[in-house]
Amino acid sequence: MTQIPPRNSHELQMALSNARQNLALLRSQAQANSVDAAYLDGRLAALEKLLDELAASHQDTIHQKRLAALYDVSRVIGSSLDLQTVLDQVMDAIIQLTEAERGFLMLLDDDGKLAVRVARNFDQETLESSEFSVSRTITREVVNSGKPVVTTNAQTDPRYAGQASIVAHALRSIMATPLRARGNVIGVVYVDNRIRTGIFSEKDLEVLDAFAAQAAVSIDNARLYGDKDQALAARVEELTMLQWIDRQLNETLDMTNAMRITLEWSSRLCHAESASLGLYNPEENVLRLVAHYGEPDEFSGTDEVPMTHPLIGQVFETHEAALQFSTAGEQERTILCVPVRRENSVIGIVALAANRPNAFDEDAQALVSRLADRAAIAIENGRLYDAVQAANRAKSEFVSLVAHELKVPMTSIAGYADLMLMVGNADEKQTGFLSTIKKNVERMMVLVSDLTDISRMESGQLHVEKEAVDVYAVLEEVKEGVLQQIADHKHMLVEKVPRDLPQLSGDTSRVVQVLVNLLSNAYKYTPEGGTITIQAQNHGEQVSVSISDTGIGMTEEQIAKLGTKFWRAENDHVSNQPGTGLGLAITRNLLTLMGGDLGVQSVVGEGSTFTLVLPVWKAAEPVPASS
Repeated sequence: MTQIPPRNSHELQMALSNARQNLALLRSQAQANSVDAAYLDGRLAALEKLLDELAASHQDTIHQKRLAALYDVSRVIGSSLDLQTVLDQVMDAIIQLTEAERGFLMLLDDDGKLAVRVARNFDQETLESSEFSVSRTITREVVNSGKPVVTTNAQTDPRYAGQASIVAHALRSIMATPLRARGNVIGVVYVDNRIRTGIFSEKDLEVLDAFAAQAAVSIDNARLYGDKDQALAARVEELTMLQWIDRQLNETLDMTNAMRITLEWSSRLCHAESASLGLYNPEENVLRLVAHYGEPDEFSGTDEVPMTHPLIGQVFETHEAALQFSTAGEQERTILCVPVRRENSVIGIVALAANRPNAFDEDAQALVSRLADRAAIAIENGRLYDAVQAANRAKSEFVSLVAHELKVPMTSIAGYADLMLMVGNADEKQTGFLSTIKKNVERMMVLVSDLTDISRMESGQLHVEKEAVDVYAVLEEVKEGVLQQIADHKHMLVEKVPRDLPQLSGDTSRVVQVLVNLLSNAYKYTPEGGTITIQAQNHGEQVSVSISDTGIGMTEEQIAKLGTKFWRAENDHVSNQPGTGLGLAITRNLLTLMGGDLGVQSVVGEGSTFTLVLPVWKAAEPVPASS
């Protein structure tokens, strides 16, 4: 039988007009009692057909409206990546599309159980948990089969009638469809009407299923974004924390402090009851425990752990973390050992203990490993620093010992040289030899004195006195010691020193030492026939003394290196002059100890000016006499 195509809108309008005319004719016949039964039956059949066509047309119109609404809401749900916002949008859109009384959106959790994430009614109000009355039979069927379900009346539907949830909650019209993402069912959309039957049709189910397919993608994207956002936030938080720990570890070169910080943070972040740190001693082939934090544990009761210990041996063999689980009575215990690595070698172990099973997951192990790697650098730097400090102490002790031991024979040599010059019958040549011996001994005494001062500076044992220093008197004393050398170099000495300068605050002997050193440099590094100028000025709270020369001068690079121990400029004139490269280092340190400073100005080929600045002496107020 050939199927007659549905009439269009114009044809339906014509059919309705004809139907009205037929009804008017039948009404007039009825009034006149002249109704033709056959004619009446034919007209009624035509009218019935027309009503069916109108009903179908109405359903098509509703379907088209729902498709339009589906298009509109599909655009809306893609506007956010916040999971809860997307879930609310999806649920409200579904209720709008289906005109359901209630709607539930359920997602599978990590255990494979459905959990209600959104529950809304027709007025877009969130339902209380006490109103979560749905057919578990239908939701399980949808999840297991992956197919949508519709029932016009669950009370009489043979598939579901008699089910506890259907009877208990008086459920009637129900639709449910799966949410699929990347080939897997991730949840269920469920709508119902508990009062009316026949609310939903197969076409409604098609619309719901189509929308659920799009909604599932938006939900999955939001979940992925949320997971990545949480993971990123956790990673940023961890990096921020590790950066802060790095600053703590590198604040000092104290190895003990680095180990304490490592154990304390490892315990806190992993919720461990105790933590121990051991360093490997290759000479004795044992793990020497050097730090502990928290409660006593398996390792804290001894100073050394043999390498035959199962956990220790495993870590050193694999260079990876090792776990151990144990039970003592009702107490379950987990021990984690993480290697402390440096340059592809295990130099120690961090051991954590917790009074619970499976206490340290992969994230905890990775975190402790990162802390251990950072600690390894700090510990190794601390070791090197301790070694350098020990070497410096040994050097200082050696220099002090040598300086002390040299003073006695040098004093003896100088004394005998003076004695031979006074009472001996030495000829001119022999007298020259004795003078050379005396000069070299004096140079050795200066060198020994400089070495002694440097040694005391490095060990923090160099002290200065604070007293009133007469600038003019000090300069007179200094000149007496260097005038002969200045004359030997044929230099001219110019003085610009007022007599009314205030007294300085400093150590008189050390101020003399500083000025002698600066004047010595001036006459040594100025070619013969130069000019050396001494100038002093009062600046109120300070007094400055400048030593200027017309010597070889220095470059900016050379000025920057001044004060470096044993450094001397690479210059033929400099190398021909006696010196150790310690004078300016000592000078700067002495001025710093006295509360002063040293300034340098120099031009190559024109000369240099060294200016020391010291505070003015302020006499203490007299103490009132007691009554």
